[in-house]
Amino acid sequence: MIEDDAIVYVIDDDDSIRAALSGLLRSVGLKMVGFGSPREFLAHTRQNVPSCLVLDVRLPGASGLEFQRELIAVRDQIPIIFITGHGDIPMSVRAMKAGAVEFLTKPFRDQDLLDAIQNALASDRARREQERSIADLRERLASLTERERQVMAILVQGQLNKQIGAALGTTESTVKAHRAQIMRKMHAATLADLIRMAGRLQFGTEAAV
Repeated sequence: MIEDDAIVYVIDDDDSIRAALSGLLRSVGLKMVGFGSPREFLAHTRQNVPSCLVLDVRLPGASGLEFQRELIAVRDQIPIIFITGHGDIPMSVRAMKAGAVEFLTKPFRDQDLLDAIQNALASDRARREQERSIADLRERLASLTERERQVMAILVQGQLNKQIGAALGTTESTVKAHRAQIMRKMHAATLADLIRMAGRLQFGTEAAV
């Protein structure tokens, strides 16, 4: 089931195609915003909701494939579904290798497009959830004191409290107190939970600093 807040963006210079797609998507409860060119799309302020892009391959000026490369260059991760009346296998291979969800040649079945859109929105929804989860973990990590971060860095390597104390020049009881605070602040029920969190954060690398 697709949530009501999802948006399908369509870039096609043919007004009749945009109108037909708008009717199709509206019939299944999906909101569509259409554009006649990539520049119009880029000028539009997109909502922060699950979305995907239905993109015509042949457009005035830059092609859909060139626009796909442009989005990739700026790390725009919106899932793309290509539609075209003049597709060929090499073209579809390039699009799919670059991460397109689907490459549909006109005339295509309405259900094929709807299935591709569902897959694209599900992918974007999952990506957004993962980003939210990582952002939450980073906030928890930021709440640790410098000493707690030092203890955690050694703790997730599997070292015992006594070994951590020796490494940091402090007592085992002090390490235990830091460990309790770390588990509480990171919302980790077990050491295994904490180790998994550290892995997702790449804790100990530049990405986690």
